[in-house]
Amino acid sequence: MNDSAADVSRHVTTAWQDGVATLTIDRPPVNALSMGLLRELLAVVEQLAVESALRCVVVTGAGDKCFVAGADVHEAAATPPEKAPERTAVGQELMLALENLPVPVIVAINGLCLGGGCELALAGDIRIAAEHARFGQPEINLGIIPGFGGTQRLPRLIGQGAAMDLILTGRDISAAEAQQLGLVSRVVAGPQLLDSAMAVATRLAALSPEALAADKRAIRAASELPLAPGLSLESDLSAQVRRTPNAIEGLSAFTQKRPPRFS
Repeated sequence: MNDSAADVSRHVTTAWQDGVATLTIDRPPVNALSMGLLRELLAVVEQLAVESALRCVVVTGAGDKCFVAGADVHEAAATPPEKAPERTAVGQELMLALENLPVPVIVAINGLCLGGGCELALAGDIRIAAEHARFGQPEINLGIIPGFGGTQRLPRLIGQGAAMDLILTGRDISAAEAQQLGLVSRVVAGPQLLDSAMAVATRLAALSPEALAADKRAIRAASELPLAPGLSLESDLSAQVRRTPNAIEGLSAFTQKRPPRFS
């Protein structure tokens, strides 16, 4: 699917262009993560995982006000406590499926990114935010805690102290502060957000998919493994990638002083 065709499901649109799949979440008014939307996103991500043409994914929200403002609190409040683990399980399964895609995942945060929305963003690889975006894990204000990975991924990304501050206080922060903490890597003007995300995605889509997948695996393992086994994993992955045709092409292109042509 290398053309610009779009597949539309109930609340998620998938648009393809040159190996880049852009997922747009559109569940008015605030793109809240209901069980239906969680399952819909999971189905879309699972389908992407088997797409041979896939080179990069961009995830964003419709409009310019909300990326995802959180879980569907009304639905959660109506859910009996004994059924809450099912909601948590589906949310965690979605985040793991997104995180484990072998291609880079860019999250283009176009507005409010709170609660489950922040957890969704944490499952991506590169986060780019509009200047007006706001971030937070406000679950404590409802007497609950993050359930889709926030207590685990946020400390790994920004450190335990900063994560404690955000999760325990439930405060929300600006895109500028999120960048200072390392929660996002880039902040751009709102009208430039999708163009900026697509520029990065297009560049990544042109690189060696084997090297990108190995990079993702090694970098994610770095937060879980001690240094010695981490270095061993890096060595093994490096040897595997070095034998690929794309590695041979990349090194040959450098010595021949020409742009590489990765397949």
